[in-house]
Amino acid sequence: MPSGRKLIRKAVKYGALAASAVAAVDIIQPKHAIRRNYPVLGRARWMMESIRPEIQQYFVESNTDGRPFDRVTRTMVYQNAKNIPAEEAFGTQRDLFVPGRDHLLHSTHPVPARTDAPLVRLGGPECTQPYDISLFNISSMSFGSLSANAVLAMNKGAAMGGFIQETGEGGLTKYHLEYGADLIWEVGSSYFGCRTEDGHFDPEQFRVKANYPEVKGILIKLSQGAKPGMGGMLPGHKVTAEIAEARGIEEGQDCLSPAWHSEFDTPLELMHFVKKLRRLANGKPVGIKFCVGSRHEVLSLCKAMLKAKTAPDWITVDGAEGGTGAAPLEFLDRVGTPLTEGLMIVHNALVGTGLRDQVAVGAAGKVVGGADIIRRLAIGADFTMSARGMMMAAGCIQAKKCHDNTCPTGVATQNPWLSRGLDVDSKAERVANYHRNTLKSATRILGAMGLHDVSQLGPGHLVRRVDQTQARPYEDLYPWLEPGSLLEGKAPDDWQRDYDRATYDQYSVLPPVQGRVRRPGHHFFAEGNVGSV
Repeated sequence: MPSGRKLIRKAVKYGALAASAVAAVDIIQPKHAIRRNYPVLGRARWMMESIRPEIQQYFVESNTDGRPFDRVTRTMVYQNAKNIPAEEAFGTQRDLFVPGRDHLLHSTHPVPARTDAPLVRLGGPECTQPYDISLFNISSMSFGSLSANAVLAMNKGAAMGGFIQETGEGGLTKYHLEYGADLIWEVGSSYFGCRTEDGHFDPEQFRVKANYPEVKGILIKLSQGAKPGMGGMLPGHKVTAEIAEARGIEEGQDCLSPAWHSEFDTPLELMHFVKKLRRLANGKPVGIKFCVGSRHEVLSLCKAMLKAKTAPDWITVDGAEGGTGAAPLEFLDRVGTPLTEGLMIVHNALVGTGLRDQVAVGAAGKVVGGADIIRRLAIGADFTMSARGMMMAAGCIQAKKCHDNTCPTGVATQNPWLSRGLDVDSKAERVANYHRNTLKSATRILGAMGLHDVSQLGPGHLVRRVDQTQARPYEDLYPWLEPGSLLEGKAPDDWQRDYDRATYDQYSVLPPVQGRVRRPGHHFFAEGNVGSV
């Protein structure tokens, strides 16, 4: 017993010494005021901060207030992926009268849901190898942002389900080719997989890879919804030797893709680049992807199509609500046009310039369910893409650790120990299940609306609640241009003004605030330097 008391006294003594040492460090260190004022105890704040996201997700948030996807939505994805009926009892948990909520109009005379999966043709007049794409596909996600096992699971799932996997701007890798799924190869501003040593486009490398049988189309990335105007970034701790080799970059260094392409500067030059890639790919369809900014610039692209007498085979509209592996918070929150507005701008611009029948339109940005597909098709899309939905089908739990290489489910990490937890075969089956069941839900909704085909959908089928007492269909909320109306000068005044102002040889810049007085010395700040104003 005395020896036990002696051990306790020693433990207390050494514990007190350790606490005193920690307290001394806290008092001396200059960075954190809380630790200086409350030595030792102040450290509890950092411990609580570290577990706050888990406490919030599992114990605090309700079924409908999680972001970016609430628990009801995540559960629906998981159930569809596991082939469990996505059903609930006792009624909806959502507030049906919250302003901004959309709902679809059913029919008093529904029709049987079609049993086949509708397809959409990608390929304009100059395309000699058109492709029929599913209404629901895997959106752009690179190997690097995703683990090898996640890419493999999605590739195998896409092969099983007969739908597209986009490669992301990280390039075409061996993992995208493993199971023979149909691919759209995304070409970004760094031209990964088809670049010269100095980072420019290499047409010969592109020609070889674009003619792989798995590659069904090429997508030129101009911007993405989560960080438009920024380019891409893969943190250095995720740049392994394997990724560095695939992309032609240095291992362990931040991989930055510029926001601009070196191959073109104007809308007209972009159209020439589209034509060049289509020729190098032996007539396979070529599309462009961007998050909508100024309406002037979309109309400038349309004018360039008319001038060049060529057009992309499709345009993918990426909404500002889209996801990413890493982006500055203020870009996520404040920059870019949401998918609804962006989709309608692109659709109307193509209709008004008489180009809509030549150019298909894809929609990306929080499309995870059958109702999401129908909503987007009703306001102008021909098909949809999903990234985070497919990630959740492959095991993602919305831990939001994509950027720091510690994804606990092995989906968005290059940590070998974490990625080994993702079993390719089982997750591939879930990806295929998710695709099939989501499309099944979409066709059931279509039948409930009394429609036999998605081509019958229009903005009158989708209603938005404006306030607590009023809901209006989209056909009344937004202008919908008539075919060729911009060319004939018969479009609404604001649309016609923007079209007349747009030009094919430059991206239009909106006029600045008039009367602003600038002080001398205004300049952009150098990084890490406040500078003078």
